[in-house]
Amino acid sequence: MREGEIEQIFRDEAGRVLATLIRLVGDFELAEEAMQDAFAAALEQWTAMPENPRAWLVNVGRNKAIDRIRRQIRLRAKQRYIEAEATIASQAAPADADDDAFGDDMLRLIFTCCHPALSMETRVALTLRAICGLSTEAVARAFLVNEETMAQRLVRAKQKIRGARIPYTTPSPDMLDERLDGVLAVIYLVFSEGYAGTSGAQLMRADLAREAIRLGRLLDSLLPQRPAIAGLLALMLLHDARGAARATADGDIILLEDQDRSRWDQTQIAQGLALVERALRAAGRPSVYTVQAAIAALHARVHHHQETDWPQIVGLYEVLLRLQPSPVVELNHAAAVSMVDGPARALDLIDALAARGDLAGYYLLPSARANLLNRLGRREEARRAYHEALELAKLDPERRLILRRLAELG
Repeated sequence: MREGEIEQIFRDEAGRVLATLIRLVGDFELAEEAMQDAFAAALEQWTAMPENPRAWLVNVGRNKAIDRIRRQIRLRAKQRYIEAEATIASQAAPADADDDAFGDDMLRLIFTCCHPALSMETRVALTLRAICGLSTEAVARAFLVNEETMAQRLVRAKQKIRGARIPYTTPSPDMLDERLDGVLAVIYLVFSEGYAGTSGAQLMRADLAREAIRLGRLLDSLLPQRPAIAGLLALMLLHDARGAARATADGDIILLEDQDRSRWDQTQIAQGLALVERALRAAGRPSVYTVQAAIAALHARVHHHQETDWPQIVGLYEVLLRLQPSPVVELNHAAAVSMVDGPARALDLIDALAARGDLAGYYLLPSARANLLNRLGRREEARRAYHEALELAKLDPERRLILRRLAELG
């Protein structure tokens, strides 16, 4: 077999293999080392694809973990290693397990990485490293820190899981919904950073957005009757479908109204629309992700910006404000109101929002205000608002967009 084929299997299967090894060995770091050993063995031994490569890797990884523990026994002769060997040896390795067994292990790993005892930043980092299989270097890049710093954070996170005895388990049914909200928040944070970074030189990090969508698909397959999961997956697919049209070849932002919609990914849009319908048909109150996905669906359904159903979008933002009151949602609602009731009404809403100070430091507030002032012909005030936005923007493409708007004002 070619090395590239095994690398592809690593990308596809590393999360599931690691999840099962953690269950078998009971330790994050030992499981990671055993998984690396198993893939190294595959590079040496595979001349053709095993019938069940995932089970092969788990069995080899389990045996490699036992070998490591035996070496530790010889080197250090500590009782805990003897006990650990006995524990692992007694565990049933899935010689030819079906996908359900691996799925259960994957769910356990997702809920462990997203445990509320860990900080949100740690949850995101662990999710990217353990479940998505990103390298420590790639995770460090996502957090804009060096690799050594991220490696230390990940080690501390695993030590906390071990020291606090955070259980490697899926929550009981009565706790599942409560914990699921945290898991979905982590996945959406990963996607948001990939779709529109908070700082740096690039508008999009396609690798992060892609991994978030993969996680959403995985979670939807493992817990298929959860409309909040379907809503989040729909939201990510519908936004990501615009990716090819969101920036120029030089990396400059192309706003929604100016995008070439023929470049939108119609396959992803179809999948997203079907998921929105499924989530909306579910009984009970819709999740915030489902409502946001319904808004994205209204943009995705039309071929021209002028055809957008803005009154319905305003109504959906009002629903979202009842479900999840937040200043960012208020800002988006005001932008939609400007398309229905005009810029003057929207400016009143934004000025009231600015007066509360809830979005101080958020560059999109003065940027949206500048746009409305310009539409009202108040060019000097618009110029000042754009300069305020420029001071706050941290992403290079966003700064270049603001500078273009300033140039247009003269």
